[in-house]
Amino acid sequence: MTEKEAYHEFCRAEPSISVFMQAFWMDAVCGKPNWDVLLHRDGDGKIDAAWPYYFIRKGKRIVIAHPKQTQIQGIWMRRDPNWSEEKRLSFEKEVCFDLIDRLEAKGIYSFYQQFPVDFTNWLPFYWKKYSQQTRYTYRIPDISDPEKVLSTFNRAKRKNINKAVKEGVTVKFDLPAQAFYENHVMTLRQQGATIGYSFEVFRRMYDAAYANNAGRTIYAIDTGGNLHGALFNIWGGNVAYDLISTIDHRFRNSGAATLLVYEMIKYLSDKVKVYDFEGSMMEGVENAFRQFGTTQTPYMSISKDNSSPVKKALLELWHGRKKLFG
Repeated sequence: MTEKEAYHEFCRAEPSISVFMQAFWMDAVCGKPNWDVLLHRDGDGKIDAAWPYYFIRKGKRIVIAHPKQTQIQGIWMRRDPNWSEEKRLSFEKEVCFDLIDRLEAKGIYSFYQQFPVDFTNWLPFYWKKYSQQTRYTYRIPDISDPEKVLSTFNRAKRKNINKAVKEGVTVKFDLPAQAFYENHVMTLRQQGATIGYSFEVFRRMYDAAYANNAGRTIYAIDTGGNLHGALFNIWGGNVAYDLISTIDHRFRNSGAATLLVYEMIKYLSDKVKVYDFEGSMMEGVENAFRQFGTTQTPYMSISKDNSSPVKKALLELWHGRKKLFG
């Protein structure tokens, strides 16, 4: 059995693995031939760490890139809560050094991944000459009581929900993949933007989520049958993610966007503990997420460039020239 086959079996049995690192999700967003995994095993041969990754071939080497519509990748580890701090750090160093060395042996041209929020010790990567940048997501840490969650929304968000209900906006589940994708294309066009992934990729994501009971779409319509907006949420590892959201700008003041989030939280309240808005480093988006009573939560992006020293030097000279001369 290959490590990839073993990982498929392991994912089906291990509930703590994030949906973004599940084998079925990697198959969907990367394409089955375009990803692999490294496994670390304990003294009894049991998997205690796994590192799935998406790769693109570049000659004899590979680029480790971040798949579209995937907030995190990185390393999953099984830690014993009874370990001392010294034992935990020693284990993390051992795992990271082993996996990094095995990955580098494959011939890495460049590397970029965004790691899970519970991955806080990147020192082994620093020692291996990787770089790190802190990013932020916004989370509701406990959605088990939706009414309590609603009370933490700011006043404007609660008013949006009441407005949508009074104006006859209703919420339904399971907007078909084609309709959701077309709605997303249309709402992005309203903003002067284009969609960054094909319908084929979205259909694989949609089908995989539904087949694995790990995602649903939800949408809001009015009494005239107008579609105000929609969400595609996925979940796993006790966390749900607001993966894709759409809002028709003709109805951006209807309150539907907030109503959709609240109704999805109610639906998920007995399925997961945490609701993650997926975060953004954009100021306007951060402001919107903050109004849902969220907790700002840091996570790490880790990268490395193994291209030739000559190429690096030329790139640095070029960027320096641009700064001087525009």
